Amino acid sequence: MHVSPPTPQSHQHSHEREEVFLLPSRTTSVAEARHRTRQWLDRCAVPDGICAAAVLVVSELVTNAVVHTDSDRISCRVRADTAQVRLEVRDSGSGRRGPRQRSAGPDAETGRGLLLVGSVADAWGVAAPEHSTGHTVWATLRITDA
Repeated sequence: MHVSPPTPQSHQHSHEREEVFLLPSRTTSVAEARHRTRQWLDRCAVPDGICAAAVLVVSELVTNAVVHTDSDRISCRVRADTAQVRLEVRDSGSGRRGPRQRSAGPDAETGRGLLLVGSVADAWGVAAPEHSTGHTVWATLRITDA
C-alpha cells in the first residue's frame, strides 16, 4: 500500500477525487478524522446523508484502529466519484488477525462498531496486509440520485 505523506493532499483524476491523511493513534484522532472527512466530502458536494454516513463509518473504523491495535499511526483515505464514496483506514499494528464483526451481548458497552458499519455501508471488508504488519478496513457508500 502507498504510504501517505504526513500532510493532507487531494488528487483529482477524471471524476474521482481522493483525500489521504495520517493521524497519530490516539483517541483524539477520531474527532479529527470525522472533521477532516466531513470537510472534504462537503467540498466535493457529496449529499448530506452520504456525508453523515461516511463520518459515522470513519469514526468507527478509526476508533477500532486506535483501540484494538498497537499502531502508532493510522492512515485514512477518502475517495469520491459520482457513484460512491470509498473509505479506507489502515493501521500499522503488528497483529496478524484482522478486524472481524462479533456479536455483543445486550449489556456489552463495546463490540458493535463493525455491525454498525455493516448496517450503514453498502459493502465493507478487510484487505490483506501487503506487508507483515497492519490491516486496511474499507467501506463503500453508494451515492444515489434521490
